[in-house]
Amino acid sequence: MKNQSEIAIVGGGLGGLTLARVLHVHGIAATVYELDASAESRQQGGMLDIHDYNGQVALRDAGLYEEFRRIVHPGGEAMRVLDRHGNVLMEERDDGTGGRPEVDRGHLRRMLLDSLPDGTIRWGAKVSGVRAVGGGRHEITLGGGEVVGAGLVVGADGAWSRVRGLVSEAKPAYAGITFFEVDLHDADRRHPEAAAVVGEGMLFALGPGQGFLAHRETDGSLHVYVALRAAEGALDDAVGDAKATLAERFSGWAPELVRLILEADGALVPRAINVLPVGLRWDRVPGVTLVGDAAHLMSPFAGEGANLAMYDGAELGKSIVAHPGDVEGALREYEDAMFVRSERAAAEAAANLELCFRDDAPQGLVDQFAAYAAAG
Repeated sequence: MKNQSEIAIVGGGLGGLTLARVLHVHGIAATVYELDASAESRQQGGMLDIHDYNGQVALRDAGLYEEFRRIVHPGGEAMRVLDRHGNVLMEERDDGTGGRPEVDRGHLRRMLLDSLPDGTIRWGAKVSGVRAVGGGRHEITLGGGEVVGAGLVVGADGAWSRVRGLVSEAKPAYAGITFFEVDLHDADRRHPEAAAVVGEGMLFALGPGQGFLAHRETDGSLHVYVALRAAEGALDDAVGDAKATLAERFSGWAPELVRLILEADGALVPRAINVLPVGLRWDRVPGVTLVGDAAHLMSPFAGEGANLAMYDGAELGKSIVAHPGDVEGALREYEDAMFVRSERAAAEAAANLELCFRDDAPQGLVDQFAAYAAAG
């Protein structure tokens, strides 16, 4: 693997960039093909909790741990759980000693981008197809008709991965929950009651089949996910500026929680939660593999999506380094371990989704956090 066309990473998200960075640290070049026209062309918003047992391990492998610590959001690990009436059932402060510090997704991606040599990312490179040409090699067709060859293709292209079709027929399926994403800007000044109910970090305000998940961002805004259990397509009309219509679904909830909808800046952005089958595996296909959501898309209720993507990228990079001249050996080693950890995380995410919105919500979540605390 001596030139950039030999390792092609399709997708410039956290997993693909971590892989490219770990390879670069070890003197191995790769090319990342990214659909976005530039690093600034799409908002990367939202906070991520980066776990000390996978996401932070990946950043250490990438030689970026100290830089990561500089972009951590102080106080971001604070957390509170409320019921539909606004009663606080559980609250934790962030004392800086936890293993899941919060960071802005956009800041994390920028840190990874800045760590790569010029020319590693091909911006505006839409991948329209990938085909095997024998001997483990593939040809990637880009928008405009350009074709590039690769000795290894890594699908880091997310939920609706084109590369996944080379190894599996599995496709994401609706998990029964839809989020409506909203932001409240300059919250302490413009939305003080909403800011107070969210607190300094993460908020869970849950009831049977619905609720609010929100967090305070580094710029002082509130990023809110309004969650509803519904049949697929049943909420398709509740978009745009229909805040009052969505708020009606929370009749009887505490006014300060409903304000998270009514005072939102901008339109509602629907996000249907889709997942791949828990425990998805495939037979070894020469010259191709997957990382992150392309391999194991799961609901966000284990907090593992970004962490696993980065960990996948780092582990794949290390396997390539450890098996010079033996791509298949590297991919086999990587996939065998990845299948095990992703199945465990996906099962946890599926169970937590049900727990968060069951008939006694939020009691199940409170009990789970209490069990975690008791276990140390």
